[in-house]
Amino acid sequence: MTKALITGVTGQDGSYLAEFLLEKGYDVIGMVRRSSTVNFGRIKHFQEKITIVPGDLLDQMSLVEILQEHHPDEVYNLAAQSFVPTSWNQPVFTGEVTALGVTRILDAIRMVDPSIKFYQASSSEMFGKVREVPQNENTPFYPRSPYGVAKVYGHWITVNYRESYGLCATSGILFNHTSPRRGLEFVLRKITHGVAKIKLGLANELRLGNLDSCRDIGFAGDYVEAMWLMLQQPEPDNYVIATGETHSIREMCEKAFGYAGLDWQEYVVQDPRFMRPAEVDLLVGDASKARNVLGWEPRIGFERLVQMMVDADLELLSRENGLV
Repeated sequence: MTKALITGVTGQDGSYLAEFLLEKGYDVIGMVRRSSTVNFGRIKHFQEKITIVPGDLLDQMSLVEILQEHHPDEVYNLAAQSFVPTSWNQPVFTGEVTALGVTRILDAIRMVDPSIKFYQASSSEMFGKVREVPQNENTPFYPRSPYGVAKVYGHWITVNYRESYGLCATSGILFNHTSPRRGLEFVLRKITHGVAKIKLGLANELRLGNLDSCRDIGFAGDYVEAMWLMLQQPEPDNYVIATGETHSIREMCEKAFGYAGLDWQEYVVQDPRFMRPAEVDLLVGDASKARNVLGWEPRIGFERLVQMMVDADLELLSRENGLV
């Protein structure tokens, strides 16, 4: 039985990846930080099928001990301080976890078992102030946030350990991906949750930042399959994972409110508090390499994704407020 370690297993991507690997017959080890506030909500429906272990990207010895005890064949590093606005308020912490944390786990693999296959969750935020449209594996990086800068470090240290130590270290440059399991701080989930609250009479407005920002956004459940496919290749490499389509925050509002039978312009309020100090205006990925090498294609389109998330939030809020 193939064994995989997932850091950040309680997050959106970690939960979908763990489900996917269980279906593939994997033995799944999920790493969580020691904390009294760990939220197991995303994995509670399969939590008994995986092994939960304590560990921390800030503590290299905890990573070494996990590798020595559990001997995983594959490691998926999905743990990070992953909310871009928070990276402005906590830039040093973001760097410690999202950048140096990658080095700690790579070095642990180098010391314990260099044959382990490693996946690093890189991000389209690395492109930032884009140098070309669309962005591919060779597009220069120009990050526009501490989060983006940290991800660039994590990406290049992965490449460096691959080339310097011969590690099977792969980097997936994933563009925005979301789902009903996404945190409320992420924009499309914030929109669909806000739509559901307004539709159910629980709110009368939704405050957002820049409505003109454009993102290439897909379904997280599709993207975790790409992570797995990368580690099944004979050689490690870098891959852009994206839909190839871009949608503005305004269009997200139009689709989500429209699906609920509402006019978004009656409820959306632009709030300067949600504007980034340095904005990323246009991200759209060229995933032709992933399509040609991995055979990967996204299955859930933008409009279906929005509808899925609105439906899920309507169901969630109705249940929570006794409206079912």
